[in-house]
Amino acid sequence: MTIAERQTQRDPHEGPERRDARAWAWAVPATPIGPLLLAATDEGLVQVVFHAEEEAAAEAVARLTRRLGTEPTPLPSPADGTAAGDAAPRCAEHLAEAIRQVESYFAEDTKAFTLALDWSLTTGFNRRVLRELAAHVPYGTVVGYQDLADRVGEPGAARAVGVAMGSNPLPVVVPCHRVVESDGGIGGFGGGLETKRFLLALEGVLPQPLF
Repeated sequence: MTIAERQTQRDPHEGPERRDARAWAWAVPATPIGPLLLAATDEGLVQVVFHAEEEAAAEAVARLTRRLGTEPTPLPSPADGTAAGDAAPRCAEHLAEAIRQVESYFAEDTKAFTLALDWSLTTGFNRRVLRELAAHVPYGTVVGYQDLADRVGEPGAARAVGVAMGSNPLPVVVPCHRVVESDGGIGGFGGGLETKRFLLALEGVLPQPLF
């Protein structure tokens, strides 16, 4: 099934489609944890999708097309060239910067992302928790689910924090891999535990695997 065909299908579990359509663009750079789909709107990076092989990428693009209310902006091929006075769409600028910083992160050069973020795919408690995580749990550190619940003033919501991490639309950049269990367990992860271990090892929290 093509991306265009998937765009016409609707997942019954999705929320209502957006009414405020906005320009957006996407790309799938290769990384040490597999292909990542990065999508950006005119406001900033809006989604990161793990394991974005062809079929998974097509499904993600279809979902975003419905949620953002418009088809993605085609990105020019390097072979096409642009006139000297042409300005790239703002979503393409955000996307290019996201790709640059993600590649730098995996090269162990970037320790803190400085990207504009579009938080429109998350709301309420989930957004509060994710913004706290992004702002106050730096590279090379971890935080417990309970501690994160305490930080947002909801001490009884440790389990809800886990749900928020599972629904994080911006993994890696909003570092849900840094959230672990209070007893020292690694906890769950939407991208898979192998990916979580890799990211924590990259940041020096866990030892690098022997092979």
